[in-house]
Amino acid sequence: MIPDYELTGPPHAPVLVLSNSLGTDRTMWDAQVPLLSRRFRVLRYDQRGHGRTPATVGPYDLDLLGRDVVDLLDHLDIDRAHFAGLSLGGMTGMWLAANVPDRIDRLALLCTSAALGPASAWRERAEFVRANGTAAMVEPTLKRWFTAELAADENVRAKYGAMIASCDDEGYASCCEAIATMDLERWLGRITAPTLVVAGYDDPATPPRHAEAIAGAVGGARLEVVEHAAHLASVERHEQVGRLLYEHFTGDDEPVSAAGTRTDGVLSGSGGTGSGTAVRRQVLGDAHVDRARERTTEFTAPFQDFITRYAWGELWASEEMDRPTRSCVTLAILAATGNHDEFAMHVRAARRNGVEAATIRQVLMHVAVYAGVPRANSAFAVADRILSEESGRGAARENDS
Repeated sequence: MIPDYELTGPPHAPVLVLSNSLGTDRTMWDAQVPLLSRRFRVLRYDQRGHGRTPATVGPYDLDLLGRDVVDLLDHLDIDRAHFAGLSLGGMTGMWLAANVPDRIDRLALLCTSAALGPASAWRERAEFVRANGTAAMVEPTLKRWFTAELAADENVRAKYGAMIASCDDEGYASCCEAIATMDLERWLGRITAPTLVVAGYDDPATPPRHAEAIAGAVGGARLEVVEHAAHLASVERHEQVGRLLYEHFTGDDEPVSAAGTRTDGVLSGSGGTGSGTAVRRQVLGDAHVDRARERTTEFTAPFQDFITRYAWGELWASEEMDRPTRSCVTLAILAATGNHDEFAMHVRAARRNGVEAATIRQVLMHVAVYAGVPRANSAFAVADRILSEESGRGAARENDS
């Protein structure tokens, strides 16, 4: 079957395929297309029963959905392409990279899972949709797709509610059955394409632990956890996701904005700060780096150049230690030396890097044993405040020793 599709971008540029999630159509990528189509021939398509692609009689499996992409590439005479998919699209991408590796160049997997059980829950959802229609899925789905603030936005509710309700009942149900029967974990080790794995920090459908499992099983995979994002991170944090995809698929050292303009270069003339700025943004977040840039003066510019070049461009950019481990090492050193402001910044960075709160606690327990209880006590108070703010529990309690 040839899915309905559209191509955007220079006709002779490398092809980048974008694959949609369960319940959406290809317009879920609208915010990323202007940026990505500057360097790529962006190929968007609709999964079976979604958007303009008709449904066929189910059930479906990932082999079927993956073969749809292969058929589409063959139809367009495309031998090899980059691939990015979110949720069901990411599952399709994993199948492709493991089973037809000669067709996939680079891979990005967003808010997805290699094992999203139990299978019975997906079969029950398929039965529910066949009986009640996709319109009955609008309310529960919007709560999974977006954080509470965005889910309450009337424009978002109207657009994405209509997107869910417009899905073909049989196509949606059959895609649920594809998820129920998938067995991707055993194939992850076969993926050789350079892989970016992105998780939404607030995603209830595929929490970050699913991304961690994928990144841990795919050799050399890079994990990014996007803050303030639920399941449709490409919509909720569209600029950040667009930047991550652009950097991954181009291998470009200099990050760009969603509008296609360079976002670093403040320290022009220093040379070699591009990759450092990109890593700094990935670890500390755009807001932090933008604030640091705004505060940079003629007096502080050489220091900013120094840390961008060496701390971020060499140390944090090195692949000899993964970022969660590097975060833990950094937290231990900052806590032991009493650098509370930097420690607070790196608690947030550690969470962005996928470090669990329980792991941060263990790091600080080590600090208490090897560097002293007073240092650990102060660090516990700072970390507890930040973690409490994240979980919405309000101000943290003082940690008395």
